[in-house]
This record gives sequence, C-alpha cells and structure tokens, in this order.
Amino acid sequence: MRHTRHPMPSALRRAVLALCVAAGAVAPAWAQMTPVGRWHTIDDETKEVKSEVVITEKEGVLTGRIEKLLRKGADPNRRCTACTDDRKDQPLIGLEIIRGARQVPGKAVWEGGTILDPESGKTYTLRLTPVESGAKLEVRGSVLFIGRTQTWVRVP
Repeated sequence: MRHTRHPMPSALRRAVLALCVAAGAVAPAWAQMTPVGRWHTIDDETKEVKSEVVITEKEGVLTGRIEKLLRKGADPNRRCTACTDDRKDQPLIGLEIIRGARQVPGKAVWEGGTILDPESGKTYTLRLTPVESGAKLEVRGSVLFIGRTQTWVRVP
C-alpha cells in the first residue's frame, strides 16, 4: 500500500511558524520573572551602580549576597561594621543581605524574608517584585508600614 503525503497548506504552515516564533520570544521573558539572578543595585541619590548582588534559590527560599562593589572608590576590603547580628564585621563582598524570602503562591512576588542595609546595619522586612518582563526588580524594605522601594537592574 502506498502512502501519499498531504502537504500542509501554506497558510497553516505560516500560522504554525508564527506561533512557534511567538512562543520562543515569550518564553525567555516569562522565565525571567523571578528574582533569581545577578542584579545591579542603584544608589538612590546619585543613580549610579553601587554593587552587584546575586540572588539564588534553594528549596523555595531566596538568598542574596553582594558579589561586587561597583561604586567608584569603593573599598573592596570594607566590612559591615554597623551590623549587629552574625554579619557584624563581615566583609561586604560575599555578605548575605537577603534572607528567607519565598514566593507568594500564584504571584510573581516574593515576601517573608529580610533585607540588610549594610551601610546602616538595619534589617527590614522584604518584598521582591520582578517588573518589565524581569529586566528590573522592585526591592521593598520596610518596618511596620514605613519603607522604601529601590529598583535593581538585571545584569545581562
């Protein structure tokens, strides 16, 4: 018995191709809607890059560490002298500044953890929200209802 091929109509072929291309373009953006990755922190006043922070995930819990100090004239040997917990006098490079954040079920928001401001030594409750298809991260630190939000930029 001989099989005959039924060629896919060209309009259908084009539609399938367009769908595949669209799916390929959306998938990388959707995959980046997470805080996990490398981020440049931005100085609130000068708007210059201050540091590079790497956020990792283990068993659903996020941790973030300072990987590099990028501010002009930054001392690579600087320590967290203002810290009052187990991070007291630890080097800023490698310092864990994000602890314990978990994803809110069904949302692209991570909460429940803390963030340390190594300049003041103060710890704040934390909310992380990826924005602009994951290219930026809104980092909100607060005490009670008072807080501030910084926008970090994903390192390509």
